[in-house]
Amino acid sequence: MELKDLYITPFYIILVYAIAYGVRSSVTNIYTKKYFIPALTVKLVGAIVLGILFYTIYGGDTNTYYAHAGVLYKAFGDSFAAGVELVFSNGIPTPSIQKYTDQLSWYGQGSNEYFVIRVAGVFALLTFNTYSAIAVCFAATTFTGMWAMYMTFAKIRPQVYKELATAVFFLPSVFFWGSGLMKDSLCIGALGWLFHAFYRGAIERKDILQSILMGAAAIGVIYAMKIYILLAFLPPALLWVFNESTRDIRSSTVRILVKPLFLSVGAIVAVYAMAQLGAADARFNVDNVAAQSKLTAEYLQGVSKSEQGSGYNIGEQDGTLGGMLKLAPQAIVVSLFRPFLWEARNPTMLLSALESTYFVWLTFKILRRVGIFKTISAIGRIPVLTLCFVFSLIFAISVGVSSGNFGTLVRYKIPLMPFYLAGLYILQSVTVASAAPKAAPRRAAGAGAQLARA
Repeated sequence: MELKDLYITPFYIILVYAIAYGVRSSVTNIYTKKYFIPALTVKLVGAIVLGILFYTIYGGDTNTYYAHAGVLYKAFGDSFAAGVELVFSNGIPTPSIQKYTDQLSWYGQGSNEYFVIRVAGVFALLTFNTYSAIAVCFAATTFTGMWAMYMTFAKIRPQVYKELATAVFFLPSVFFWGSGLMKDSLCIGALGWLFHAFYRGAIERKDILQSILMGAAAIGVIYAMKIYILLAFLPPALLWVFNESTRDIRSSTVRILVKPLFLSVGAIVAVYAMAQLGAADARFNVDNVAAQSKLTAEYLQGVSKSEQGSGYNIGEQDGTLGGMLKLAPQAIVVSLFRPFLWEARNPTMLLSALESTYFVWLTFKILRRVGIFKTISAIGRIPVLTLCFVFSLIFAISVGVSSGNFGTLVRYKIPLMPFYLAGLYILQSVTVASAAPKAAPRRAAGAGAQLARA
């Protein structure tokens, strides 16, 4: 970081807060309003702290993104047209931008990193290429998607809006790794908008055109960086929509008969979507997923040897889909419940271990209170729980098998963490409410009415 970070960044922080206070009343209600500024604050703190640690001490991808953004910033200074061309480039250099693309190791067709550089380059132009100010812009931009995610969950189950705020905003790993100049922050923000678009357009059936455009934009952002998030999210999301649709059918007999049809259609659409994604990027073709996962895991396990014992081994991969599925139980455990406290080797691993311990404690607490069979029944019966847990398990398997070390895993798994924790809180609320419906507090009912109007 440089001296300009000390006097330029505060201006942008003040600007972000001014905008936040200006729009807060239009995107909150009396119940969610108190979380808006604290949630934004932890995002900003996470972005700045990540920058201080990794830009000045540890190094990593965030430094490379900033260096590449500096190339775009220089291009804008030399020729605004050249800067614009770099931002919207299709990955094939032209003579007018060749001297800049030669300095960009992550430039080219198929580069997942270059999308981050495009965004960082635009923010660099707006912030005089100031690292921490760019990080603040990333945090504020992705916060919009996280707030959309929170409001969607809160509308679905307003009785636990406090707990849902914790699930979405206040998990240390999520606001640390999901806020700064990283792919992870853009992806989780886009995932929040995609979740909101599904709910607004397909479940509430409101602002359908706007929801389609919003969802398409979110898919485009995720597709450009981490396509496997779409592979994990789209099938359970479509299943969620079709399950919600069958609930509108009043006749229980017709609903029972029609539901398999909806599920079949959903499965066909999901398979088609995955096939199209696989065709667009051969690495994520179903036939290649296991082999790619094996290569990634081997690479990251090699890297972990120099990271103070942060590697883990859940079993040998043979590069086949069947071999990958055999490791699914271990992958789920490592993604949701590890590292254990005694596996922590550094401060960031310790934070992750504390979160994992909380996940273990809360999972067993709720399972003990609700019961295994009631839990399975609720997940199959309540569409949003189906979405939360199916997505979480699919995603846990994919990152648990392919990561190979905890340092990488803690970043890769942040998209599943809000959904898994929200699923636990909603499961507990639904089962307790069904057991004692008369005990539901009036305030929760009022919150439901307020959130429904939000």
